[in-house]
Amino acid sequence: MPTKVRVAAVQAEPRWLDLRGGVAQTIDLIETAAAGGARLIAFPETFLPGYPWWLWLDSVSWGQGFFARYRTNSMTVGRTEFRRIADAARRHRIHVLLGFSERCGTALYMSQCLIDERGVLLGVRRKPELTALEHKIFRAGEPTDQYVFRTEIGRIGVHGGSEQLHLPERRELERTGAQVHIVSWPGFIVARDVEWGVRVNNAATLWYAVVGQLNVIAACSIMDVAGSEIRRGPDSAKQLVRGPGGHARIYAPGGDELAAPLSGHEEGILYADLELDLSFESAA
Repeated sequence: MPTKVRVAAVQAEPRWLDLRGGVAQTIDLIETAAAGGARLIAFPETFLPGYPWWLWLDSVSWGQGFFARYRTNSMTVGRTEFRRIADAARRHRIHVLLGFSERCGTALYMSQCLIDERGVLLGVRRKPELTALEHKIFRAGEPTDQYVFRTEIGRIGVHGGSEQLHLPERRELERTGAQVHIVSWPGFIVARDVEWGVRVNNAATLWYAVVGQLNVIAACSIMDVAGSEIRRGPDSAKQLVRGPGGHARIYAPGGDELAAPLSGHEEGILYADLELDLSFESAA
């Protein structure tokens, strides 16, 4: 018999290049979602410490100044910042799907982790399909990394950003029996000479709900021109990448919207009640 599970999708601007501030923001959003009755909260891609939009801006030399700060403010699994978030999940009895830049040794990964309502890490997935620009600072994960997790609130599949545009990903979600698909978007830019835009990315998210017959939660960041560095960038860069970027959505199987969307500039949390068959998880 279907059970209603309340979920939450974050639409917010990250605390750019500020891991400590970003962790505090993340915990505040976890507390808010739990108070709203959610048993799962989904965050945007690389919410900690924000997506490196400076990769898209003007000359490579201008962006190099951000890399050291970005690396310093990336999060290591198991360290203090990570444990604070896991403790918040446990205190508030909520599952947390977090997108973050993961620092592991000398490498950075575009990672997503799923923490359950006991504060237990169920797994970390490192994005295997990177764009050409993302390859400049991130290392690709393994395609075999687990991305469908069995939880007390159903079987949850997770992907990041541009992976939504790959047809085999949906087929694999169907094969593994995912009930909920979470996509973490970094924000949708309006850019000159960039082929992916708001309409294409929103359509990709909706496609999973319609064709895959999946509940889809799409978390999305709000972004300014360069992730808090707009005033330092040249005018040509400001014309290249423009926000506001926020397009969080929650869809039912078939594509019906379950939550009224926020405006692209508006920060907040979308809530929806999903109908899930939890008998399989209960029997496991």
